[in-house]
Amino acid sequence: MSAKLEVKVRFWLDNEIAMGPGKADLLDAIAQTGSISAAARVMSMSYRRAWLLVDAMNRCFREPLVGTAAGGQKGGGAYVTETGKAILERYRNMQQKSLAAIQAEGKAIEKLLDPNAG
Repeated sequence: MSAKLEVKVRFWLDNEIAMGPGKADLLDAIAQTGSISAAARVMSMSYRRAWLLVDAMNRCFREPLVGTAAGGQKGGGAYVTETGKAILERYRNMQQKSLAAIQAEGKAIEKLLDPNAG
């Protein structure tokens, strides 16, 4: 089989996704760029959409995942907090472990498939 296997892990809090693949990618982009607007550009999304995702993450956890610095001579910016880094690391670990488990089961199923079917 040559299909690409993808695992999407999401944490839900009430009716809102607290963490999912898009939010994790946004956290990575904020960490790399130091800015919500620059992260949004990297991800080809509007600043408003990025800000809404950051706001949702910050509301869902006890401590904010993204902090911001007010503008000034050097301008403002954003950063991933220590809590955000910890959540992101755990989330990425869950993604990897989930994918490894699914791939192992997929290999077992693949052995049972009829190569002449289809």
